[in-house]
Amino acid sequence: MKGSSGKSRAGAVRKAKNKQVGSGGQGRQALEGKGPTPKAEDRAWHPAGKRKAAQERYAASGGKGRPGGKVAGQGRGSSAPRGASGAARRSKSGDESEIVTGRNSVVEALRTRIPATTLYLAARIEMDDRVKEAVKIATNRGIPILEVMKPELDRLAGEGGVHQGLALKVPPYEYAHPIELLDEIIARDETPLLVALDGITDPRNLGAILRSTGAFGGQGVIVPQRRSVGVNSAAWKTSAGAAARVPVAMAANLTQTLKALKERGVFVLGLDGDGDVSLPGLSWADRPIVIVVGSEGKGLSRLVAETCDAIVSIPITATTESLNAGIAASVTLYEISKLRAAGE
Repeated sequence: MKGSSGKSRAGAVRKAKNKQVGSGGQGRQALEGKGPTPKAEDRAWHPAGKRKAAQERYAASGGKGRPGGKVAGQGRGSSAPRGASGAARRSKSGDESEIVTGRNSVVEALRTRIPATTLYLAARIEMDDRVKEAVKIATNRGIPILEVMKPELDRLAGEGGVHQGLALKVPPYEYAHPIELLDEIIARDETPLLVALDGITDPRNLGAILRSTGAFGGQGVIVPQRRSVGVNSAAWKTSAGAAARVPVAMAANLTQTLKALKERGVFVLGLDGDGDVSLPGLSWADRPIVIVVGSEGKGLSRLVAETCDAIVSIPITATTESLNAGIAASVTLYEISKLRAAGE
């Protein structure tokens, strides 16, 4: 018979495995179990645990409505950390001059002495009070005034832009550093109230949030450097001039910036329809707060949501599925300003 010559057919011999006698106690800990389940407040990732950590930070700060912590190596009067470019204030790379359109937006920008380079005026424009003021300020500041035809203004305003016969050319927007912005608020002896945007790309939402922030006592807005809207002509227009009064800070990394703010005693509140804390009667209203608003489609990103001290929900009727990001921020800012006024 073939195969009797002593040569084994490949795969016909089963190799013996080394047998291990006993475990030597290696599985003893697994058999003993992991002990009792920790309480919810003792789990750092659980909402109850986040609330406990926030309460402890609040108590450590003396129970006052102002930051009490500090970033390593920084005191209240120290300079803010610099960005990657080494500048405390910087503009988005690649941005060019912006065109601010609309009579209210142009006048507000001129009033705040933004270093504008050109004022564009439509030929045969109706000279109302806003146009007269814009021309007067531009003349006093030596800003060139160019009278152009309507098609040229339409081109400057861009598709869908409404210029009302008036446009202003301004240099790229200069963004504040988030920690520097916080230091300025503290130096004015104010309780910080900031808004951070997570994944919002519509400039009209940014403009609306800037407008609400200025109206309800907020001191600034924080935007991420990537995958986020910046201050452009559309944001200027929607803000109705608030972009000239409310500073916007840029965060190289929003999650890390929120953590740095928490170390300074600021409480991070994310907005989400499934939040574990209800907005009405918010117990943290008197404390330093940054409200984080997510995008309409995806809401808060996972890392940002995990960084928040609490996720706050706004009660709405069953007929409405969700609120626009700008409206959600406005409602939250109003509630906090109302609670702060009541507590004074």
